[in-house]
Amino acid sequence: MKFLDQAKIFIKSGNGGAGAVSFRREKYVEFGGPDGGSGGRGGDIIIKCVDGLNTLIDYRYQQHFKAGTGTHGMGRQRTGADGKDIILKVPVGTQIFAEDNETLLADFTEIGQEMVLLKGGNGGFGNMHFKNSTNQAPRHANPGLAGEEMWIWLRLKLIADAGLVGLPNAGKSTFLASVTAAKPKIADYPFTTLHPNLGVVKIGNREFVMADIPGLIEGAHEGAGIGDRFLGHIERTRTIVHLIDGTQEDVVDAYTTIRGELEAYGHGLAEKHEILALNKADALTEEELAEKKLALEAAAGKKVHVISAVAGQDVDKVLFEVLGQLDDAKEAELAAEEEDNAPWTP
Repeated sequence: MKFLDQAKIFIKSGNGGAGAVSFRREKYVEFGGPDGGSGGRGGDIIIKCVDGLNTLIDYRYQQHFKAGTGTHGMGRQRTGADGKDIILKVPVGTQIFAEDNETLLADFTEIGQEMVLLKGGNGGFGNMHFKNSTNQAPRHANPGLAGEEMWIWLRLKLIADAGLVGLPNAGKSTFLASVTAAKPKIADYPFTTLHPNLGVVKIGNREFVMADIPGLIEGAHEGAGIGDRFLGHIERTRTIVHLIDGTQEDVVDAYTTIRGELEAYGHGLAEKHEILALNKADALTEEELAEKKLALEAAAGKKVHVISAVAGQDVDKVLFEVLGQLDDAKEAELAAEEEDNAPWTP
């Protein structure tokens, strides 16, 4: 299945059906009154978050969605049937934006979430509705109200516990493949990964979800290499694993480039807990490793793991640190919830 994380679609709710002008006409009923029924209501446009989807590819091949029109009212006080609703199914992590691609209309983070985005038009009243003491035989009815329409953007932001970041060819896909059952494309050239990948990490008796996003380049926050869309996929993660290719000459420059992009992108990425790992240790001498590790620790001001994703060297140490950070984040969230729910005391 192809991955698509953004789509623009047109939606329109259904028009209401028109009311009917009708009079009761039966043998032996000399003065049959008005009996025109009202029109049916137009169908709604509903967005629903469902399980089993991880892409918006369905909205590449169909971009227009129109709900059903309400049936017109009929004689004998018969109300028209309501128009058929349109239910658009989206994966967890989907955000709905207005046509300007900036105004957030909805954010779906849990399976089963549902939202009526556009309501169908009401059906018009039939002439039966307008009968009164001074007008016993009204000869007019209301037309149905028109439905609403708009263009919207669907944008998918993956929901993962941890996210992998780094320059192209830093070994992120190899790392993901070594710790999960995911099978991303791996090759010895930059930009092998062209769309985000998800994998479930199992370590001990614990599990968590890790996302590998395509390599970032300088200017990613402005859209270079469509990096701004890739960065959006790690907005919801609790921690970031930053991989540095140990075989490149200036590891400090590689680190500062990615940190600069995270800070420029905003949305809290720069404030997320970062686990730093110097990758491809199997391709370096002990002296080179020691030198580059010291330089990185001095620049980052934090501990640097020395690993080899392809050989599995010390990868578990990174994963256990991820678990510890996830536990800390969950405890902090629970404490914040308890504080919010605590009874107020003067």
